[in-house]
Amino acid sequence: MANLREIRSRISGVRNTSKITQAMKMVAAAKLRRAQDAIISARPYAHRMQDLIAHLLARVDRSTLPVMMQREEVESVLLILVTADRGLCGAFNTNIIRHATQRIHKAYGDLHKQGRVKLLCVGRRGFTHFSKRGYDIHDKHIGLINSATYLDAATIMKDVLERYLLGEFDRVEIIYNEFKSVIQQRIRDEQLLPLPEETADETESKYHQFVDYIYEPSEVELMEQLIPKHLNFQLFRTFLESNAAEQGARMTAMDSATTNAKDLIHDLQLEYNSARQASITTEILEIVSGANALRQEE
Repeated sequence: MANLREIRSRISGVRNTSKITQAMKMVAAAKLRRAQDAIISARPYAHRMQDLIAHLLARVDRSTLPVMMQREEVESVLLILVTADRGLCGAFNTNIIRHATQRIHKAYGDLHKQGRVKLLCVGRRGFTHFSKRGYDIHDKHIGLINSATYLDAATIMKDVLERYLLGEFDRVEIIYNEFKSVIQQRIRDEQLLPLPEETADETESKYHQFVDYIYEPSEVELMEQLIPKHLNFQLFRTFLESNAAEQGARMTAMDSATTNAKDLIHDLQLEYNSARQASITTEILEIVSGANALRQEE
C-alpha cells in the first residue's frame, strides 16, 4: 500500500487537474454559446441561397455554367479537411481524420497512389496527421477556424475555384463536423465542385415549380454572380459548424474529465483513510506490545 505522503501528493495533483478541466469546461461553454448563435444565424441564409440556386438551375442550360459541368473522368481530387487546432476535445479530431483516411483510400485509392489526391487542411490537427504520413498537402490554414470570417472563406474558395476552372482539380469535396447538439457532432462529406445538381430539398422550396418568376438580369447572369457567393458562404458555414462542434465536444470532454477527477479523488481519499487507519492501528499495537513487555520484565 502506498504511503500517506504519496497518496496526499496524488490527491493534490488530481485536485489541481480537476480545477483546470473545470475552468476549460467553463471557457468552452462560453465559446459554445457564441458559436452556436453564429451558426444558427447563418443556416437560414445558407439554406435560402441553396433554394434559390436550385430553382434557377431548373431554368438554365447547365452547359453554360462551367461549375456545373461534370467531368467525364475524375483524374484529380481536392479534399478540404476541417479539423481543430487543439486537442482536449474527445474524439472530435480522431473521428474526422479516420473518416477522411477511409474516404481517400476507398473512394480514390488509385488516384491517391498516383499522387492525384490533394488535401487542403484547415486546422492544425489534420495538417499534422497527414503531413507526417506523406499525404500530398495542397495548402494549410492554421489558427483560422476559431475566428474565421466570411472574407477568410472567400479568399480560400477563390483560389480553389480558380484552380478548378483551370482544370487542376476535377472534383472538390469538403469533410467537416456538423454541429447537432452539445453532445453530438455529425461528420459530413459534401461535394462542392462541380456543383451538385440537387443543391436543395425541393419539398422545402419556397419557390413554386409552376410559377413563372421574372428575374432581372437573366437567370444565367444571376447564376454567374450567385454561385461564387454561394460557395464562399457554404465554406464559411462549415467553419462555423466545425467551431461550434469543437466547442461542444471540448465542453463534454472536460465535463467528463472533471467528473472522473472527482471520482478519483474520492477513491484516493478512501485509500488514504484506510492507510492512515492501518498506520494508527500499527502504532497502537506497537505501544501495547511495548507496555506488555515492560510489565513482564517487572
